[in-house]
Amino acid sequence: MTQPLTAPAPLLATPLDAGTAPSVAHGPSAEPTGVLDRFEDWAALAPQAPAVIDSARVWTYQDLDAAADQVATALRDRVRPGDMVGVCLDRSTALVVTAVALARIGAVYLPLGPRPGERRTQAVTEDLDVACLIGDPGVLPEGHRAGEHLPLPLPTGGVNAPAAAVAAFTDSARGTRRAPESALYAVLTSGSTGRPKAVAVAEASLSVALDWYRAETGLAPGDRQSLLIGVAFDPHLLELWAGLTSGAALVPAPDDTRWDSRVLTDWWRDSALTHAVAATPTVEPLLDRPWPQDLQLRHLVVGGDRMRRRPGADVTATVHNAYGPAEATVVTTTHTMRCTDPDAGEQAPPPIGTALPGVTLVVTDDDGRPVPRGQDGELRVGGHCLALGYLDPELTARRFTAPPQGAELPSVDRLYRTGDRVRMNADGSLDFLGRLDDQVKISGVRIEPAEVEAAFEQDPRVRSAVVTVQRDSWGHGRLVAHLRLTEGAEPDTGELLDAVRAWLPEQAVPAAVRLVDGFPLDANGKVDRPALAAAVPAPVAPRAATEDEHADPEAAATATERLVLATVRDLLGRPGTGLGDNFTDAGGTSIIAARLLATVERETGVRLRAPELLRSTDLRAFAALLDQRRTPQPAGA
Repeated sequence: MTQPLTAPAPLLATPLDAGTAPSVAHGPSAEPTGVLDRFEDWAALAPQAPAVIDSARVWTYQDLDAAADQVATALRDRVRPGDMVGVCLDRSTALVVTAVALARIGAVYLPLGPRPGERRTQAVTEDLDVACLIGDPGVLPEGHRAGEHLPLPLPTGGVNAPAAAVAAFTDSARGTRRAPESALYAVLTSGSTGRPKAVAVAEASLSVALDWYRAETGLAPGDRQSLLIGVAFDPHLLELWAGLTSGAALVPAPDDTRWDSRVLTDWWRDSALTHAVAATPTVEPLLDRPWPQDLQLRHLVVGGDRMRRRPGADVTATVHNAYGPAEATVVTTTHTMRCTDPDAGEQAPPPIGTALPGVTLVVTDDDGRPVPRGQDGELRVGGHCLALGYLDPELTARRFTAPPQGAELPSVDRLYRTGDRVRMNADGSLDFLGRLDDQVKISGVRIEPAEVEAAFEQDPRVRSAVVTVQRDSWGHGRLVAHLRLTEGAEPDTGELLDAVRAWLPEQAVPAAVRLVDGFPLDANGKVDRPALAAAVPAPVAPRAATEDEHADPEAAATATERLVLATVRDLLGRPGTGLGDNFTDAGGTSIIAARLLATVERETGVRLRAPELLRSTDLRAFAALLDQRRTPQPAGA
């Protein structure tokens, strides 16, 4: 269903110089195909081929086909074609079965992640017409835990499997916004109102991305494809359906692979993966050390954040630097890098590449008119890749616009305004230059600070909130929340952070909270965000020991404790972090944990695993574990 469009942009005021090509590029031609049909073809052609390799269990295409049919049969009396179903499962065989079953019914797959925040889910179900949630009843939001449960015959064994699986229905009023009729799935993106936006994508659009993936990477029967990306984010759909539409086997990733890059490469090796998709921040630490030479990995697609260097000449996999918003179906452009490239290993960001088949790229000025190649502008995207739109028609009309009159864009009737600043090179490739609006990338996920601010302002103790971004020397961002409290409120900052976790995805929870009496204003009377950000103290190392240990509570710390504390303070940007703080409670995330473990190994030679960090009661206990591993054990011990 095509959403309403805004009025066309005015005619080009002045023609481009005759010798200057406009910033318009088209990918190779493409025609949409089927997604579910391709899976069913493989189930008929190669029923005994492995479809999912989940720990010690191998599910064949025949097994998967039968399991999906059972789930679809169980749901058909309650879920109709076009209904949205919230999927609260992790990367597992159960997730794969559910995706196929919903496609078979014609229902719209809405991934929410295995433990969706209570209040975030409440906001989604109040806005959207969600028929039910599928997941482990023990981790569903309270409203759905208390509702009617329909047991589902989903697999409850293997990696990240649910302990039980139900479709949970609730008697509470459902939202009014439904997905367009042809939608295959819908995903949530950050919303400035504090409530997530939902964007719907058709099967035809996903099929074009899948056709490119198979052609570019050669994924075929006998290969093994990762299922690694977090389920709340749309690239997991590229992984999932790429495997099922190519006759290859999907391999769900254990949860600790996202916390430790060495665990990730161990998993690639042990699983004999040939193809993988991963977030850029997860892969970058791997490029800073020698590449493992015993991997079967042939193709690695990375995306979600700016890549800050090229893979080295020792990287045996072909690396595809991918770019694409959810509104343009996962992948819009890619740049392919091989170890034989003359610029392999250069310490410079690679381009985000050229248009995929069926994709049109236009770099425009503020009025929507194409700029000359080599000039900065906003990226607009058109073609088969475009989503159907947001489930909010007014928002769709603002972001999916008609192409400018006078521009030669055959067969393109809509362009999506990405809000990304890019430059088109002479060969049609794009360099990514940053955001034009307030959105930022944190650990590869697009975040609107206004959404985080609105989450804090739901708390009656908070009068107003402003969120800024602090970047470290590597360019990695972390959020800092500046809060003005209501009169008489004296909450602990940790309590305030805990309160917003139910509203926000992990990456959107700030690393630090500052309590302020007021906000600086600029000449226009608006909050001066740069001045506010500048007021955040730069990360500092702990003070050196003095004779008066009482003057510094950390003065008696061991060398290992000082190393751990200084590293964590620097990574979190929170100089007040102490040895008695728990890593995750202090704001630690999976990406930060990976950097901490890498620093510890570089400085001490001791390799610890992410679960050991997460199980430690506080940073002092983690340092003690590190000291224990550094101390040689006596013979016979």
